[in-house]
Amino acid sequence: MDYQIREIGESEYPILADFLYEAIFIPGGIEKPPKSIIEKPELQVYIADFGKEDDWCLVAETKEKVVGAVWVRIMNDYGHIDDRTPSLAISLYEEYRNLGIGTALMGTMLQFLKDKGYKQTSLSVQKANYAVNMYRKVGFEVVDENDEEYIMVCRL
Repeated sequence: MDYQIREIGESEYPILADFLYEAIFIPGGIEKPPKSIIEKPELQVYIADFGKEDDWCLVAETKEKVVGAVWVRIMNDYGHIDDRTPSLAISLYEEYRNLGIGTALMGTMLQFLKDKGYKQTSLSVQKANYAVNMYRKVGFEVVDENDEEYIMVCRL
């Protein structure tokens, strides 16, 4: 598939709401929640007022359509490590998954963060999420866990 990875434009910030919804892991056999779920404060922390210092987003675009996004910000989210480590979120529209685009987005973002001087990035992921393997492949390691989730860190 032909695509390009680029920084998000400020006028495109509203699409982060779509990608936040797409980032919600839905185990097999479970019905998707209503889109309004992203209005919950614990999810709004990922996108509210995006564009501040330490907010960075890259998008994957094909045929002039943004099909995936990876973004970071320093926030007190599920994957919070400390106030110097940006937490990462990534998602693609369903029909663009398992094509290597997510792995390319991750690799590009990790290099981007390293070039900006960050030492590490973190994320939380449900243990049942197929993306765990991709995170490991690009360098994330489990640093903490509970019954349902891993907290993973990638040292840059």
